[in-house]
Amino acid sequence: MTDVYLDEKYIGTIEHPKEFVKSFIEERRKQKLHATLNISYESEFDEVSIFTATGRVRRPLIIVENGKALLTEEHLKKLTSNDMRWQDLLEQGVIEYLDANEEENTLVALTEKDLTKEHTHMEIDAVTILGLITSLVPYANFGQSSRLNRGSKTQKQALGLYASNYLLRMDTDISILQYPQKPIVKTFMHDISKYDKHPSGQNVTIALLSYDGYNMQDALIVNEGSIQRGLARSFYFRPYNADELRYQGGLIDEIGVPDKEVKSYRSEEDYRFLEDDGIVFPEAKVHEDDVLIGKTSPPRFLGEMEEFSIAANTRRESSIAVKHGEHGVVDMVVLTENDEGNKLIQIRLRDLRIPEPGDKFASRYGQKGVIGRIVPQVDMPFTASGIVPDIIFSPHSIPSRMTISHLIEVIGGKVGALGGRQIDGTTFSAESEKDLRIELLQLGFRENGTERMYNGITGEEFKTNIFVGNMYYLKLKHMVANKMHARASGKIQLLTRQPIEGRSAGGGLRLGEMEKDCLVAHGASLLLKERFDSDKTILHICESCGMVAIFDWLKKRASCPKCGANAEVNSVEMSYAFKLLLDELKSLNIYPKINLKNKY
Repeated sequence: MTDVYLDEKYIGTIEHPKEFVKSFIEERRKQKLHATLNISYESEFDEVSIFTATGRVRRPLIIVENGKALLTEEHLKKLTSNDMRWQDLLEQGVIEYLDANEEENTLVALTEKDLTKEHTHMEIDAVTILGLITSLVPYANFGQSSRLNRGSKTQKQALGLYASNYLLRMDTDISILQYPQKPIVKTFMHDISKYDKHPSGQNVTIALLSYDGYNMQDALIVNEGSIQRGLARSFYFRPYNADELRYQGGLIDEIGVPDKEVKSYRSEEDYRFLEDDGIVFPEAKVHEDDVLIGKTSPPRFLGEMEEFSIAANTRRESSIAVKHGEHGVVDMVVLTENDEGNKLIQIRLRDLRIPEPGDKFASRYGQKGVIGRIVPQVDMPFTASGIVPDIIFSPHSIPSRMTISHLIEVIGGKVGALGGRQIDGTTFSAESEKDLRIELLQLGFRENGTERMYNGITGEEFKTNIFVGNMYYLKLKHMVANKMHARASGKIQLLTRQPIEGRSAGGGLRLGEMEKDCLVAHGASLLLKERFDSDKTILHICESCGMVAIFDWLKKRASCPKCGANAEVNSVEMSYAFKLLLDELKSLNIYPKINLKNKY
């Protein structure tokens, strides 16, 4: 007997599971059972599972019987003339919705020519195997699957116009591309998702060649002239806020320029941008540690008798200042109230980001890279017709990654730019490469997309044809300005006495095994002593028993808790983290004996 489960709850047994599932599906197609029911038979466990719960992803498929799809040309004509609706197809049993479990028992064909007697369903269109973002990638069927995944991921990280009311919003960590454009090579999903309303890239002229090794690996060479004309410029926004909190006993935060008597008062220089109300004025150019909102708070701890003492009146400084490593222009100041009715101040900082070496760019095919060098326009190679590329891309990035779609877009973009139209690059049903080549030839260019180019520095003609065309490029949110990090000695953790972590906290940079190898290879091995001394401590060890001794700093005298005051004690340098380990072992009643040897 086969067990039957309804929404993962056992409801009974049946004798012939395959016949039961078949009749169940037939009844559902006749509308005798609810359309949201899905059933599957798991032969490995001999279980039938029926699902009715919400939250399942279900997708429509065309039903196939005896190797023929039930959706006919007649249905399509009626649909286009509005004589038939989608709902009618469901009611007539032409299309049905399957969830992930029921799909396990089916054989789905991608196109009509793939159909065999074994097939049970067919895709409505081959492109439906892709998700929303992935279907925005043109000519995706000419690329490798792993690169396609990466390409859809990079589109999510691209800068663009995320919302048209961005000036009224206080979103965290946001970038807006200054001149976003709609792509020359698009897919049908660009129209459906209204991509023109919120584009996130720019059409650039791209050439595939090497340039003095500055575009090794995935690095890009960018034309300085293009940047000066506004290529890939963006604004970075970051909000800061402060509120006047109320504390027990009627105490309250005060927003205003702090008095000099206030505890932890900063220098007058830090408060120079504040107006009389203690808030920075709009369009002020602020830098790291400049105060945006002046604020004082009551003391943290109040004793019983402190109402008459001086200490009770000493307020502490708690102003909001620009974070470490950041700068910008005050874009907007908002004064309002929070839910509790307390005064709330919100400030948005704006920073213009002009592309610089290290900023990350990507095409829609997972071909991502950072700017390796920005070259003056006069030194850039140019074509016979005088076109100077915006980006020089390394040709070595193509063969191993097999992103043929990247190359097709260069030709498609060229045809679209010269013909003044958008090219349809929808996966599985795009304008063919052959047609693009013919059109490019008619427009007066070589059909393979190559051109003769000249060296911008020497003026000599390159001895080979260079592949050059137009492409939609994305600027990603990973910018050098947000990631640059360096520090000297600074804050340390209380427990381990090692530097704290994180750029925003002003933390240290961890040196790993491989970084250590680099220093040794450079012949700078003495630097390791300094690097690995971040938590250096001196411990006094008893020579006879190997225990940590006690050192009296006042009397300058050492004694061992086991061997007494006359024991021979030596000072040893070690990591504070190791000293912590010794303490842990002692707490477990383990005797960590340290054997001392002579240094020499």
